[in-house]
Amino acid sequence: MRFCGMRVAQNPNLSILNQETATVRKPVYKYKLREVENNVRCASSSSTGAGGSSGCKLKVKVGKRWKEYAGLGNWEGLLDPLDDNLRNEILRYGQFVDAAYKSFDFDPSSPSYATCLHPKASLLDSSGLPSTGYRVSKHLRATSGIRLPRWLHNAPSISANSSWIGYVAVSQDKHEISRLGRRDVVIAFRGTATCLEWLENLRATLTTLPGDSPGVMVESGFLSLYTSGTESCPSLREMVREEIGRLLQSYGDEPLSLTITGHSLGAALATLAAYDIKEYFKRSAPVVTVMSFGGPRVGNRKFRQRLEKQGTKVLRIVNSEDVITKLPGFVVEEGGGVRWIQKCVEETQWAYSEVGRELRLSSRDSPHLNRINVATCHHLNTYLHLVDGFVSSTCPFRATARRILP
Repeated sequence: MRFCGMRVAQNPNLSILNQETATVRKPVYKYKLREVENNVRCASSSSTGAGGSSGCKLKVKVGKRWKEYAGLGNWEGLLDPLDDNLRNEILRYGQFVDAAYKSFDFDPSSPSYATCLHPKASLLDSSGLPSTGYRVSKHLRATSGIRLPRWLHNAPSISANSSWIGYVAVSQDKHEISRLGRRDVVIAFRGTATCLEWLENLRATLTTLPGDSPGVMVESGFLSLYTSGTESCPSLREMVREEIGRLLQSYGDEPLSLTITGHSLGAALATLAAYDIKEYFKRSAPVVTVMSFGGPRVGNRKFRQRLEKQGTKVLRIVNSEDVITKLPGFVVEEGGGVRWIQKCVEETQWAYSEVGRELRLSSRDSPHLNRINVATCHHLNTYLHLVDGFVSSTCPFRATARRILP
């Protein structure tokens, strides 16, 4: 195992969510991530690349390079070694996802179960993200299409077919807009929390995605959560379209980007939302980038090809030890095997395709993750820790990344 002797700035501890039981559990480990809030002012900045060193991080001005960091060049030359500015942007969007977890009421006995704990005006501050320069403009809910037996309707942990899944936030602070080089809209999605969401995850066969592109297929359960609605609650798709349409009317005349980010189930919904926004708004859609943490597979080869044709950029952050990223179904390598066999396999409801660019990390590279198991390998905190420590494929982790014990 190789480590690089580099100084690394640290950030406040984040709590660990047990997404298997949808409850907050005592942390197995704690670590500090790079500070990225507006109030950080340090005397030194970092160099990019495996040989660079870093002290306390300034909030780096992205400026004219924002399209490069948004993936318009497919992140060529930025992933290995990991560009330090891109690292900070990935961590920043990961913290928006963490805020979605911290804002969700996981307690089935609570009268506010499966809702957001905070109003829009205070969501980011209350979730440990003060001074971001962003303002939450919309709460988002996802509805399961699964119909339960009537006798289960009195069990709140099971019958909550519509639950708060994330939010939309818009950069408002003029200094943050100047730093970013454009006005940025963030959509952040949490991962699986309710029983019905777990059941939707198990609906792993591919189903045809309605639209003008024949043969495009996505995972049945993810599509159900994105498109299902009720009389009292519109679908997640309707809410996303309505809010993006409103923001385009308000800010469409200025440089604008849309960054959709999520973890686990949230990563899959982020990919679906990106696809849908590009299909629905077509040429009026802004630059759309997906930052995906520990996401499962979403669709088939034609889905991936359609995403590429749209110009949608997807950066998948993957932990090699995380089994969720290897599900569902299986992947057929293009050009591999006998052609007619490959065609038959691709026509099944289990042949998925990976999308976008991949930043592959490994829990085994960190000297601080002594417990490598299914649960810890999938935690969002593990992903942020690995991004913070990763240098390059030849120098996988910073030697001075510290483990902070409870």
